[in-house]
Amino acid sequence: MRQEPERPNPEHLLAQVQAQERQRGRGRLKVFLGYAAGVGKTYAMLQAAHQRQAEGVQVVAAYVETHGRPETEALLAGLEGLPRQSVEYRGTQLEELDLDATLARRPGLALVDELAHTNAPGSRHAKRCQDVQDLLAAGIDVYTTLNIQHLESANDVVAQITGIVVRETIPDRLMDEADEIELVDLPPDELLQRLREGKVYVPDQATRAIERFFRKGNLTALREMTLRQAALRVDDQMRAYMQMRSIPGPWAAAERLLVCISPSPLNQRLIRATRRLADELKAEWFALYVETPQHGSLSPDDQDRVARNLQLAEELGAKIATRSSEAVAEAIVHFARDHNITKIIAGKPLRPRWVELLRGSVVDQIVRQSGPIDVYVISGAEAAPERIEPSRRQRSVRWQPYAWSAALVAAATAAGYPIHWRVEPTNLVMMYLLVVVAAAVWLGRGPAMLASFLGVLAFDFCFVPPEYTLAVEHTQYLITFAALLLVGVVTSSLAARARDQAEAARRREAQTVELYELSRDLAAAGELDVILGVITTHVHQTFGGPAAILLPEAAGLAVRAATPGAVLSEDERAVATWTWQRGEPAGEGTDTLPSAAMRYLPLKTARGTVGVLGVQPAEPGRPEAADRRRLLEAFATQSALAIERAQLAEQASRTPERSP
Repeated sequence: MRQEPERPNPEHLLAQVQAQERQRGRGRLKVFLGYAAGVGKTYAMLQAAHQRQAEGVQVVAAYVETHGRPETEALLAGLEGLPRQSVEYRGTQLEELDLDATLARRPGLALVDELAHTNAPGSRHAKRCQDVQDLLAAGIDVYTTLNIQHLESANDVVAQITGIVVRETIPDRLMDEADEIELVDLPPDELLQRLREGKVYVPDQATRAIERFFRKGNLTALREMTLRQAALRVDDQMRAYMQMRSIPGPWAAAERLLVCISPSPLNQRLIRATRRLADELKAEWFALYVETPQHGSLSPDDQDRVARNLQLAEELGAKIATRSSEAVAEAIVHFARDHNITKIIAGKPLRPRWVELLRGSVVDQIVRQSGPIDVYVISGAEAAPERIEPSRRQRSVRWQPYAWSAALVAAATAAGYPIHWRVEPTNLVMMYLLVVVAAAVWLGRGPAMLASFLGVLAFDFCFVPPEYTLAVEHTQYLITFAALLLVGVVTSSLAARARDQAEAARRREAQTVELYELSRDLAAAGELDVILGVITTHVHQTFGGPAAILLPEAAGLAVRAATPGAVLSEDERAVATWTWQRGEPAGEGTDTLPSAAMRYLPLKTARGTVGVLGVQPAEPGRPEAADRRRLLEAFATQSALAIERAQLAEQASRTPERSP
């Protein structure tokens, strides 16, 4: 029998409809992507433009830079050109794209070379990519060119490879919004030959370029980055296609790994094994933790271990994610299908077999539900003795709920004793069920199960003939005992699960409220000093420790706002400076300068790092839970955007208006 296709996910359909609505009336952007100057991006763009012109599209060369190359200039012939805008800067006439003339001409397709170019002072926009966005908003299609080193996310890597910091960058979101990316590739040896022949730069410039930037190792690394960027874009398009048509997948066009995170001490070994496998397969990999309603009842040691495992996975290069669900295996498989995962890596269960039979095995459930996805089960028996000791210690201390549970059963027995002569014994069962529900709601699952068991014993001993013995005169009471015990266990489990779910929802709601209140107060604040005060106050109230914000000034980083108790020594300032210069977190709780008293996060925007946020944890030395770490990162992102907005407003107020 032919299997009916699954219905598309409503969220994916809604996202697709929203994307189509945003695209309506907007031009399409095509980026010709290369890894260095001279690979032929402009040449490929002009060839594609001639094809579009042959199809009847009005093509205009709004700004095309031929660099004096004859073959490129030959392709430019036959295309309508627009005059460039001349801008005077320090006594020099600079030519830029004439945005107004292009908008007035309103062609079907505009050719705009060098997307990452910085416009001359006095132009309408600071960057050419902003001009391109105006053209797209006007409904004009745009062809443009870009080298991989001009992507903001690649800036640090390119500087490490080449030793040269690229100043002209564009936000990665522009690449994400591009409708099409065409890879323009050329082997490094051929590019170097073109460079020596003077087809890229004039001879003097070519010699300097070969010595500094155009070394074969540099070009090979940049080429690999470009190929990976194009491959990731194609992979995103494939996954979007699969989601729209509800294709379960995976489509193993490229390997993707998923490691399952848990509180187990074996998880660090699992994460490292996944990293090694990802290196061997040259594959992208993810680390997923499924937060069940029982997460809040984990011992502090187990919660710390989850946070450390997620942090380790992130440090080793994984994309970490968390999901909230009661069904762990179902959530893992669903995530794997959504992200086109080809291999799931899980740890071998270490619990006794009888426990697996009673509670079920997550690994077995993953294997049954995974379908075409491979499942790797990694052993680690040598670490088994360490496994559950922290939770045992935690549980052995909490004896009070069990004492209260026994007291409730005793109270129910005492309340039923005076009336048991006048009612049928089976009617007294309701009192014990009430005790079980009360214990489940207020005391937890374990005390509720104890109440169920003690209730059966008390009912049999005190109210079932012959009284004051555990013997049973009529076999019908055995059914009553079994029903009482079963209903008590089920009721306690359901009530405890509902309580755990309510607690998880409360934690998520609290974090959402905290983030909303920060966003609201930042939106209401106007001046920079007020914004800084709002940020430090919210961070201090939410995370419990002192907080400080450092902003760059002429002499380096300076503390612009701080809560009481935030004292930054010279060593602390040095850690903050490292964070600002590298754009990476450092300090307490990280692997970089962990002896610092505070944790420092870069306040990054698309324009760069605008400052540093320092936070002293409420409990130093203890790993931050994953949800709290994500909340702190969200605070940092919101703060960076607010600071950038205030700084741009100050710059605009100091800049005199130019007469038209």
